[in-house]
Amino acid sequence: MHDDDLIARAKAWLAEDPDDDTRTELAELIDTGAHTELAARFAGTLQFGTAGLRGELGAGPLRMNRSVVIRAAAGLAAYLKQQGRTDGLVVVGYDARHKSADFARDTAAVMTGAGLRAAVLPRPLPTPVLAYAIRHLGAAAGVEVTASHNPPRDNGYKVYLGDGSQIVPPADAEIAAEIDAIGSLHDVPRPDSGWEILDDSVLDAYLARTDAVLADGSPRTARTVYTAMHGVGKDVLLAAFARAGFPEPVLVAEQAEPDPDFPTVSFPNPEEPGAMDLAFAKARETAPDLIIANDPDADRCAVAVEDAGEWRMLRGDEVGALLAAHLVARGAQGTFAESIVSSSLLGRIAEKAGLPYEETLTGFKWIARVDGLRYGYEEALGYCVDPDGVRDKDGITAALLITELASELKERGRTLLDLLDDLAVEHGLHATDQLSVRVQDLSVIGAAMRRLREEPPTELAGLPIVKAEDLTRGTDQLPPTDGLRYTLTGARVIVRPSGTEPKLKCYLEVVVPVESRAALPTARTKAAELLATIKRDLSTAAGI
Repeated sequence: MHDDDLIARAKAWLAEDPDDDTRTELAELIDTGAHTELAARFAGTLQFGTAGLRGELGAGPLRMNRSVVIRAAAGLAAYLKQQGRTDGLVVVGYDARHKSADFARDTAAVMTGAGLRAAVLPRPLPTPVLAYAIRHLGAAAGVEVTASHNPPRDNGYKVYLGDGSQIVPPADAEIAAEIDAIGSLHDVPRPDSGWEILDDSVLDAYLARTDAVLADGSPRTARTVYTAMHGVGKDVLLAAFARAGFPEPVLVAEQAEPDPDFPTVSFPNPEEPGAMDLAFAKARETAPDLIIANDPDADRCAVAVEDAGEWRMLRGDEVGALLAAHLVARGAQGTFAESIVSSSLLGRIAEKAGLPYEETLTGFKWIARVDGLRYGYEEALGYCVDPDGVRDKDGITAALLITELASELKERGRTLLDLLDDLAVEHGLHATDQLSVRVQDLSVIGAAMRRLREEPPTELAGLPIVKAEDLTRGTDQLPPTDGLRYTLTGARVIVRPSGTEPKLKCYLEVVVPVESRAALPTARTKAAELLATIKRDLSTAAGI
């Protein structure tokens, strides 16, 4: 973009910007002639897709700010009216990140100005409470302002329709087209009042429903250490545990209260190195039965256990299998579902139980739409254990269910690890790992995908690739998506760009037959060696 055009565009944006903070920031960039920085903000627009919006906070169309949010809200309102929901209710929730409350208020104002009804949750609350509220209140749509587990500098805007699940195509493209059609922000009515601030009755109804995920009379004895990871989960999780009759969790005090700067972690994601260190330290002090962690908006649930004297995080696939086995043992009926990047063990468990099973594309927006869904999970710590209440991942109810399972096992002198061993002997050892590469330059991801498509590997770790699929073409079961899937003898690999972060993600699984519990150590060693070699060979093939 020519410098004069860049400055003119930035000045036009400045003239409409309703936020003093971003106005000051942008005016300084213009005054100092910071062309490189201005170009980074004005070289396009933040794209609205199936994840809604997510990006770094700041001024300009390629950042998250009030101007971008007002346009998004106006586009959503226009879409809803186009769909005939001319007086529909839109419920708005928000987390405790920087600007979240402002973005929520702007959304309510835009909906009200468009003739729709708007209701805002009473304070920063977990995303699953918003997902529940949509169905509970019969809303036409819902908006959650959150960047989930992204770095502190980010925020996001997640859109749900009236079924309580996140948008999927073609709704995302249709909403995006309405956003693009918005002219001047001055033409978007934003009254100062007219929307409802909800009281705690919706939260109370959500909490009352959390009890339903547990079996009547089940043991409630497992002791937990809990971290909210500086997010909004603590009060709701403590209330849910108290209602259920579990021992009160021991809090990781340094991470218990909402803090948008996430001071104790590099990334507020339980999967990231170091994020669980304070929880492990608290567990070494207090010797609980398990550690529970939520991500900042509490839609994900991480679990850690003591293993040979050391605390370690269970993989999302391990927790996914444990919850599935627990539900099967309780006689659950309905379809078990997971995304294609999650462990194939769920399919084995469902098949053995005689239950329907489905694979979907990555993301709960797809899992939630499976017909007859009873349980769904994704390896990135997301679990849907009450689809009739929350048609999305829910870190609160998942925490309740895994703690119930730990309690039942504890009563029998067993642990979660013992049950994982049982599953390995019954179905084979399903070991998973991930090669995840965070980049500054997104073209690195495109180059890696292109290289794999143009020069596909024929084997990994000495295992022949018996089937290679380019998922952009779709399959009989899946709509098209940007990804590659390799089926090997006794292994599976999926490569895809992350939908929410600047990452290339490669999901690896190996399955090693196990004849008895005595054979488990050998099987684990073999699986670890295979995963390490696949990771190395794949990295070479992708040039990353």
